[in-house]
Amino acid sequence: MSLLASPLESVESAVIWLLVGFSIVTWGLALIKVVQFVRLKNQDKRFHQQFWAASSLDSAAEISHELPGPAARVAQSGYAAIAVGEPGHANDLSQSINHQDRLERALRQQIVRERRSLETGLAVVASIGSTSPFIGLFGTVWGIMEALKGISAAGSASLETVAGPIGAALVATGVGIAVAVPAVLVYNYFLRRLKLTAADLDDFAHDFYSLAQKSAFRVLVHPAVQKAQAGFTQPVKEAS
Repeated sequence: MSLLASPLESVESAVIWLLVGFSIVTWGLALIKVVQFVRLKNQDKRFHQQFWAASSLDSAAEISHELPGPAARVAQSGYAAIAVGEPGHANDLSQSINHQDRLERALRQQIVRERRSLETGLAVVASIGSTSPFIGLFGTVWGIMEALKGISAAGSASLETVAGPIGAALVATGVGIAVAVPAVLVYNYFLRRLKLTAADLDDFAHDFYSLAQKSAFRVLVHPAVQKAQAGFTQPVKEAS
């Protein structure tokens, strides 16, 4: 009888159906991550084009708050950290150090948040890739045990009696490997994409820091920055 006839027909059949479910989850997550990375790449490309076309760091503030994407959010956190409420505020050494420290922490924290967002789902794929062969092996071992019991009860050890049940039990291991290989490839591919994206954000954060350094770690408050500045204060206190 076919191992796929019913999920509850035998343990090895249930294992195979479980692995089929894992495979569906893997390809579903792969599709979602492809869409996510492509969308974010296009968003960052558009943001970089407009940001670097701006005449100054102050004038680029509006762009960072109008456009979506990881790089834009990193810029938003940076603006919120160094925004100045009063244009005539004293620019003494202590204030410069304070803004410098806040900017560095804000950029680092936002990059960490972006990494966590991009990592969503990858742990599931990694778990599927690492456990599927063992789950399949469990189904095979259980199937062989049942086959040996059947052979013992039949009192016959001919090739026809042995080959059929054991061959059917080995299907679970084959399915487990077939599920694990794509999962591992998907995980490694998107892990590399994540690292490249994080590296691009790090590069942009360094560039933003350099631009802010030229402005003594201060920019004039833009209306869009005022809202972000209010939400920025609490995360910085939590990270201290």
